Amino acid sequence: MDIHERDTLGAFMPQSPARREGAADGPLAGVAFGLKDLFDVAGVPTGFGHPAWLASHPVPDRDSVVLTRLLAAGAQLVGKTHCDELCYSLNGANTHYGTPVNRAAPGRLPGGSSSGSAAAVAGALVPLAIGSDTGGSVRVPASYCGVIGMRTTHGAVPLDGAVPFAPSYDTVGWFTRDAARFEKVGRVLLADDAVAPAPGRLLIARDAFAHALPETALALRAALAPIAQRLGSVAEVTLAEEGLASWMQDFRLIQGSEIWATHRDWIGSLKPGFGGGIRERFDWVSTLTDDQVAPARRRRGDIAARLHTLLANDAVLAIPTVIGIAPLCATSVAELEAWRNRCIGLLCIAGHAGLPQLSLPLAVVDGCPVGLSLIAAPGRDSMLLALARELMG
Repeated sequence: MDIHERDTLGAFMPQSPARREGAADGPLAGVAFGLKDLFDVAGVPTGFGHPAWLASHPVPDRDSVVLTRLLAAGAQLVGKTHCDELCYSLNGANTHYGTPVNRAAPGRLPGGSSSGSAAAVAGALVPLAIGSDTGGSVRVPASYCGVIGMRTTHGAVPLDGAVPFAPSYDTVGWFTRDAARFEKVGRVLLADDAVAPAPGRLLIARDAFAHALPETALALRAALAPIAQRLGSVAEVTLAEEGLASWMQDFRLIQGSEIWATHRDWIGSLKPGFGGGIRERFDWVSTLTDDQVAPARRRRGDIAARLHTLLANDAVLAIPTVIGIAPLCATSVAELEAWRNRCIGLLCIAGHAGLPQLSLPLAVVDGCPVGLSLIAAPGRDSMLLALARELMG
């Protein structure tokens, strides 16, 4: 049966049906997957979460690198998955295409912008789905939907054939429920078959846990025990003496300026309509000046240097993925904006420094999943993949 006939979750895009057979052999032979609708599939329109984008861009004539690598490994593309409008949201609600159902937390948002991919895996439509992560677009839905998700080291997986958003933060990510498969997918996408290095000591970011809601921090601290036992050496650290809210604001300024530089011509030309929250965000980024953004860029360099030093010798940093469980679908735009900004205080940590971050569904609050994140130094993606397999195998 076609994926669109089986899709009762609103996870896949019927507007751009896509199906491709993979190689007969390979580490992912026969594994069905969904592909976020910002990655190109030759002969299939790329929608980027907006019908105006779908209608105003030529149909790509070549596959994205991500798709090429997965097909060569034997995986089978069954469809393109929904995302938020131009991927500028962490909610998963699209005013044009609807909100994919979060089977792990009924009545609550799936998270975005890789909403369809996370919902499809959580709802067992496919065992694997591909997303992208700029400000949390894999990590947030992984946490909300109770699946494994990861943003890779910035630049580790080529984004050729993917729509750019904020290029200095854009990364590839993916979702599965099975840790062994998760590692196999990562090895394929990263084109990395080297032996994974052993992790060093565990660092617990006290200010990141304090930034989360108390019930979230409590549940995730309990989930740290087997990780601490596996790594042996444990230390508590403070990441941001100036406060994570300051890091969040720098992230918003830099990301916003890059988004506007990338997409202002298209937005100015077509003047497409956006849903609540996203519309206001684009209005705001259009006003940013170099005088506002330049100091944030300088501070970002200091933040990255601090984190790179902290993560030397293969240390692993533990933080909550987001501040709490998925918000209810009926939550107001104003409440969601405040929630988003507070979550970015956690999500910007890896983003500022281009670090790989893995979200594991290791805790439950009020019957809903919350993710624990593990962060490593740049290029230590395989170390996190192997650790996830050990912890969840």
